[in-house]
Amino acid sequence: MAPRRPAPAPSPRPAARQTGRGGRPVRRRPRRRAVLGWLLGLFLAGVALAVGGFAAAYELVKIPDPNKLADAQTSTVYFADGTTQLGTFAARNRENVTLDQVPDHVQKAVLAAEDRTFYENRGVSPTGIARAVWTNLSDGTTQGGSTLTQQYVKNYYLTDKQSYTRKFEEFFISLKIDQQESKDETLQNYLNTVYFGRGAWGIQAASQAYFGVDSSQLDVSQGALLASLLKGPSNYDPRKGPEQAAAAKARVDYVLDGMVSEGWLSPADRAKAGLPQTIEPKPNTQWQGPNGYLLKTVQDELTGKVGLSEEDIERGGLKIVTTFDPKAQAAAVQAVQDQLPSKLPEGFHVGLSAIDPKTGGVTAMYGGANWVDNQFNDVTQARAQPGSTFKPFALVAGLEDGISLKTTFNGSSPQTIDGWPARNYGNEQFGRIDLVTATENSVNTVYGQLNEQVTPAKTRDVAVAAGYPADTPGLTGPQYISNVLGTAAPHPIDVTQAYATFAAQGKRTAWHTIATIDDSTGARTYTASPTTTQAFPSDVAADATYALQQVVKSGTGSYAGSRLGRPAAGKTGTTNDNLAAWFAGFTPDMAASVALFQTSPDGTKNVSLDLGGGEVTGGSYPVRIWTAFMRAALQGTPKSTFPDRADVGTARGSSSGSTSTSTQRPTPSGTPSDTATQTPTDTPSDSPSGSPTSSGGATDGATATPTSGATGRPTGPGRPTATATGDGGPGQGPGPGQGQGPGPARGDAGPGAGAAPNPAAAAADSTAAGATATG
Repeated sequence: MAPRRPAPAPSPRPAARQTGRGGRPVRRRPRRRAVLGWLLGLFLAGVALAVGGFAAAYELVKIPDPNKLADAQTSTVYFADGTTQLGTFAARNRENVTLDQVPDHVQKAVLAAEDRTFYENRGVSPTGIARAVWTNLSDGTTQGGSTLTQQYVKNYYLTDKQSYTRKFEEFFISLKIDQQESKDETLQNYLNTVYFGRGAWGIQAASQAYFGVDSSQLDVSQGALLASLLKGPSNYDPRKGPEQAAAAKARVDYVLDGMVSEGWLSPADRAKAGLPQTIEPKPNTQWQGPNGYLLKTVQDELTGKVGLSEEDIERGGLKIVTTFDPKAQAAAVQAVQDQLPSKLPEGFHVGLSAIDPKTGGVTAMYGGANWVDNQFNDVTQARAQPGSTFKPFALVAGLEDGISLKTTFNGSSPQTIDGWPARNYGNEQFGRIDLVTATENSVNTVYGQLNEQVTPAKTRDVAVAAGYPADTPGLTGPQYISNVLGTAAPHPIDVTQAYATFAAQGKRTAWHTIATIDDSTGARTYTASPTTTQAFPSDVAADATYALQQVVKSGTGSYAGSRLGRPAAGKTGTTNDNLAAWFAGFTPDMAASVALFQTSPDGTKNVSLDLGGGEVTGGSYPVRIWTAFMRAALQGTPKSTFPDRADVGTARGSSSGSTSTSTQRPTPSGTPSDTATQTPTDTPSDSPSGSPTSSGGATDGATATPTSGATGRPTGPGRPTATATGDGGPGQGPGPGQGQGPGPARGDAGPGAGAAPNPAAAAADSTAAGATATG
């Protein structure tokens, strides 16, 4: 029997496979250690790259020369030629001091306001920058996040232009500054270079500008206010208004409370501190004389229309070219000085302005004799009723309605027009005359009838379209027939704007004083692009201009026609009680107006113009000043001509329902009524002395007086009572020329109405109610 083979050794049994739910095999995860090693390597590589990039950036970014950039920040203002300097904004009013000349509590106030970790940080705030970048990316707004060192770098080494490149440079320069300077050095440099407003650079200049003391004498409250101004001088100067004062108080409280929380101020000292008193801003000497009004107007336009901040203007290194023509501006100053008596009464005001009708640029402005003595601009801030310079708006309204210049009206005096008694100047009789003759002689009774036909509201609308602001006192409420005699109260620049619209054949271009803005880098530029609208058709403007030319050729403004030596048109205006006198006129190339008015010595009210030679009418000193100015300003320029008369509309024989009568409507019982007497004044001759002399020339004196004690509501049957006297024609002799008529008893401007920086300004703005318009 064969032996049996041994059985083979059993094979090892395979390990049981791990199964999951349902018996499915479970896959093994990658080894965690290998993964972590890979991630760590990637991280270290990233760190190495970041460190290398950081080191490279740190090495590449250099600290620029601070002196060159700091010296390039003054903004310069030029006349229209771009080379004649008018002035500068913030010529770096700065006096450096050492840190030991700044009290410790002032230093701590600045740190409490701007950087409470200044002495602990490395010159930058990564979290603050990240927050600012996130805000910029998420909603497009710009936000800070800067340390005090970064602010110092931005202000002294870089620019205000918001960009990521600038933030990049700011970050690395700040790191280097923190390495190269001690914290005390950085704080000292910051305090000497930062801008505090009022043209003050550095803590010493700011101490003088706001408190009239050296920086070493600042107390805790004063230091807290100066620290508060660093957030925005325009918003936290208490002298700028109630809103800024309230903001300053809240910011000062924030700074003082921060000093307490940091242990830099005791609660007891905090309780004694608060918003301090500041001194009035002191104007720079470059603002002396009439040019100060030009600079202030430019500054207001920069912050208003252009939208720059005070900091942009005063540290921006801007080149600002204005529309002011140096020859025209010199002519304006010379004309006022030459044509008025050498000694003027206290409270006497002159406003002269000129506009290029093609561009809307203001070429000349006489807002006062010296801006340093009186910051109230008699061209852009004063208000005076325009008298008969308002009549051309009714003429335009009539032409637009198809009433031709050939249309005739009854020019007798007195008349009652729709219940309104009206009288011509000196009660002069004209019979039936057309609108050209009525304009030439400023015939009140004719213009009253015309205004009744077109409606006073339409006349108002034409004035607004031509250039009067819609909110002008006297134009906002109900309108009456007497508004044609000039019962509104515009700024003188508004009248010039309206007459520039006539000169531009009905096109209105918004007035402005800035032509271009540029800086040394070309990063910030601006070119004026004023709004232009067709206020009324060109053919209507041509006919109105034709009628106004007759005023200059042989009417109440004939002084200009005989001396200017080029085509011109215009209108005189005088207010009741001789409270204001005007001449507004134009050539095809320039429009200008001259307004005279006078306030009492204490500046509380308007008084009759008194130049020592009787009544001051629009046909006397105003037309003399206007003629002298235009003759010099336009000397050497081509003599342009006006468009031909268009003869729009159809001739009509007017039957307005007016009646010739001397009967005056009685004033309702209990309603006070103004009456006024105008004595005509002869137009002064071209005598060297400049004093009025009898020459038999045209005079000016139409009146429309609001009811005394105006309440804004009509009195009597539908309208208030008022007085109307008219313009005298050429050779008109003296006479009382009295008459009564209803005018608007408005309550929209009483004494002191409007934003007036001083009593004289308040009196000037009160003319809308206190003064009354004459022709």
